Amino acid sequence: MSHSSATHREVRLSVCPQGPLTRDHFEVVEVPVPTPAPGQLLVRNRLMSVTAVMRTLMRSDVELPMPGYVPGAVLWGPAVAEVVTAPPGSGLHPGDLVEHRLGWREYAALPPEDAQLLDLDVLPDPAAYLSQGFTAWLGVVRAAQVRPGDTVFVSGAAGGVGSLAGQFARLRGAGRLIGSTSTRRKGAYLREELGYDAVVLRTEGEGTMEEQLREAAPDGLDAVFDNVGGEQLRASVALARREARIALVGGLSGQVAGGAGTLIEIDTFDLVSRGITLRGIAGADHLDALPQWQDEFGRGLRDGTLTVPHARLRGIDRAPQALCELLEGRHIGAVLVEL
Repeated sequence: MSHSSATHREVRLSVCPQGPLTRDHFEVVEVPVPTPAPGQLLVRNRLMSVTAVMRTLMRSDVELPMPGYVPGAVLWGPAVAEVVTAPPGSGLHPGDLVEHRLGWREYAALPPEDAQLLDLDVLPDPAAYLSQGFTAWLGVVRAAQVRPGDTVFVSGAAGGVGSLAGQFARLRGAGRLIGSTSTRRKGAYLREELGYDAVVLRTEGEGTMEEQLREAAPDGLDAVFDNVGGEQLRASVALARREARIALVGGLSGQVAGGAGTLIEIDTFDLVSRGITLRGIAGADHLDALPQWQDEFGRGLRDGTLTVPHARLRGIDRAPQALCELLEGRHIGAVLVEL
């Protein structure tokens, strides 16, 4: 069967959501498999990831350093694909595995320079290429500057970024590791599987975040990996020790509700007098660190000191559900869809 007569499925945003995201905001459509233009690759997507920032990309009023999603258009996002056809001289061949940004569809046509050949000798698991490991590593190493013996707090610790950040903090010598999450089931996972010393829960009846943190870190916090913002960031600042480093990595408290972030009040004089650093960090500004990250990540995956916690759903028609479930906090680790 020639590709010109074949069809594939792709996922489009049908309407910009106001409030919680549901399956009804998406449409799965069957269309002809794209015909690659001269010099383009044709790839068959095998695995794609969904992330919280995708909810923010659906807002028309948010300025992000990446294109937003438009109603009626196919969504985009990280994917691992198998090369079907490749132009001569591209260095790619049918059967090669590549990573690219045209997820949310079963086939894609794209220029070879937009696809990165997977080197399974560097990162042994294709899922690792779709992980948010680079974000986690940057937050721990460059922004929070975790040091041996530090008491470290990771907010949103059971998500795709947080579940890796805690592991990187441990590898950097964290002395006491505290994580926040939404359920007791996830809390048990953090302690039993990822080696956390203490867990704080953002659920009713558990006491305020600050009270719980104070109990978990009676001597205060040296480093914070903040994925969430809002009340958890405020509590982190309250518990920060002199010269603590706070990495601002995400704004889940706002993103889950469909916003971009949440406002908190901070006493700047208090930060000054205690010498506390708050540092926002974005991967695009630190591409020089990619080789070092890949080296450390790959080594940890091969020797078993690092894992990539993730959930998998099967079939492109479940991709919208996967993103909704991620935002509802149903899964531990990254959320991937097998196509």
